[in-house]
Parts: sequence; C-alpha cells; structure tokens
Amino acid sequence: MMKKMDNVATALEDIPAGIDVKLLVEGVSLSVALLEPIPFGHKFAVRPIAEREDILKYGEVIGMANRIIKLGEHVHVHNLDGKRGRGDQVGA
Repeated sequence: MMKKMDNVATALEDIPAGIDVKLLVEGVSLSVALLEPIPFGHKFAVRPIAEREDILKYGEVIGMANRIIKLGEHVHVHNLDGKRGRGDQVGA
C-alpha cells in the first residue's frame, strides 16, 4: 500500500502518456499527469525527485535517482540506481 512519503507509484495496467492518474494515499488525493507511457508493473514519479534522492515505494527505499526525475515521469533502470549490496552507496 502506498505511503504519504512515497515518491513513486506503480502502474496496475499499461497507462498511455498524457493521462491524469488520480491516487488516494492515506486520505490525500493526488493527480499526476503522465509524461510518457507507463507499462504495467512499472513506476512513475508522484512528485519531482532530485538527483541522488532515495526512491521510496511502499515506504521502503528501492534505489536512488541517478538524475532529476520529473513529476509524471517513468521511473525505471534508466533513472534509478539500486543501492543494495553497493558499498559505494553506503550512507548516500
């Protein structure tokens, strides 16, 4: 379940670019205009994410942004670096 602290959401179906996705997260309504198509199971940014900022999904860190990620942008291996098992990312 999404948490208020999350900066990404997961597509539960293929979603075309330009669609306004409505989310209800812990009683707070969000609306996100998707900048690009989001395949089923992939993530999209629900707020802008700074370079090197942690990516949070379901309240857990799943990686770190390797560049600025815009609101509504697809979040995947092209702009997210994993942190688990990487000694160079300890404390990042």
